[in-house]
Parts: sequence; structure tokens; C-alpha cells
Amino acid sequence: MKMQHVYFDLDNTLWDHRRNAYLNIKNLFEKQEITSKYNIDFEEFHAVYHDINEELWEKIRDGMISKEYLREHRFYDSFKHFGIDNKELSLYFEEHFLDNMVSHNELVEGAEDILDYLKAKNYTLHIISNGFQEVTERKCILSGIAPYFKTITSADAIGVRKPNPRIFEYSLGLSEAKKEESILIGDDWIADAMGATDFGMDAIFFDVYKEDKKEPGLKVITHLQQIKDYL
Repeated sequence: MKMQHVYFDLDNTLWDHRRNAYLNIKNLFEKQEITSKYNIDFEEFHAVYHDINEELWEKIRDGMISKEYLREHRFYDSFKHFGIDNKELSLYFEEHFLDNMVSHNELVEGAEDILDYLKAKNYTLHIISNGFQEVTERKCILSGIAPYFKTITSADAIGVRKPNPRIFEYSLGLSEAKKEESILIGDDWIADAMGATDFGMDAIFFDVYKEDKKEPGLKVITHLQQIKDYL
């Protein structure tokens, strides 16, 4: 069956979440004068935050914690690592982090070019994200990529996250697409590459951070332009 539908993960596949979050947190760090008040280097803080946030998102993906738990703990646990037990400060960072999340909207290198390429080849494009619905939609709109997509599915819409097969079923239902004519492109090995493959969809693993993951028959790219080798 001919491939017709291309599904993208959003964060770190098209929308450069790591870069945009870094800039956002750095602004908050400077506004609150954290370095002078607490003698914490921003780069050290960000490295700790990054590891804590990644671990919490993995737990959300695996159904171990809620998004409320993540929002309560990612900054609190980061500051606590440096000996600062301050819930008010942590709440300030969390609230302003979410409010300002889309004040930076840098895309992954080559994102717009590959979307133009796929559109020109008459593929129907979609988003399946594990992010929060309201944030996902704002990221797509404010970065200018929303018009490329027929459907935008976030985990909040159905209450489960990739790699749970229900989110793939839900998104394909919205799209009126068959899995045999669909392919998912994403940067998360478990949620995207293995999630789609186990569901029965074709997949391209975007190995943007050079994890060097391998699975027999699985397509792997390290730059979005390499999608052209497969589609």
C-alpha cells in the first residue's frame, strides 16, 4: 500500500524543545538573580534540571507519575539539589516557564524545508505529541508550522502517551488513515520508534543525539534532510 500519511513527533523532532527551554530558563534565572543570590552557576543548574526533567518525562511516558507531579517537582528537585528548599521559588519558575515556553520558537535545523518537501509530494502531515495539548498547539501556531498539519494529537486528548498503542489508534482515527499507509518520525527510541513499530506502523528514528540505537529493518536518520532518502 502506498505511503500517504506522515506523522511527526513535535519536541526535538521539529520544534527545538531543548534549545527553547534552555533560553527560557536562562531568562528566568537572570531575572531572579539566582547566581548572585545563591551562588549557583546557570550551566550547572541547567545540567541538573535537564537530567531531572528527562527522568520525570520518562516516568510520565511509562504511566508512573502525573503531569501535576512533574510540574511540582522538576524545578523544586533541581533547586533542592543545590541545597535550596524553596517551594515558592520553584513555583515561580514553573509558572513562568510554562507561560513563557513559546516566547522562543526555534525549529530543529531543516524542519521547514522537509515539511515543504513532503507537502510538495502530496503527503498528508500530522503531529502526535506526548506533550500537553494547550502547549503543543501554541508551539505549532507560534512557530508557524501549524498550517502544514491536518491533525495535531497530544497525549492529553486521550489520556495515554506514546508508546501506548491507543494514542496511535486515536490519531489514525482522526486522520481516517490506515497504519499500512502511515509512517511516524520521532526522536524518542521507546515512545516513537518502538511505539510505532510495535503498533504496526512504519517508523523513522531521528537519532538527533547520536544514541546509535539499532533495530533490524528500522530506518534511522541523524538530520531531517535524510527523510528524503525514504519518502
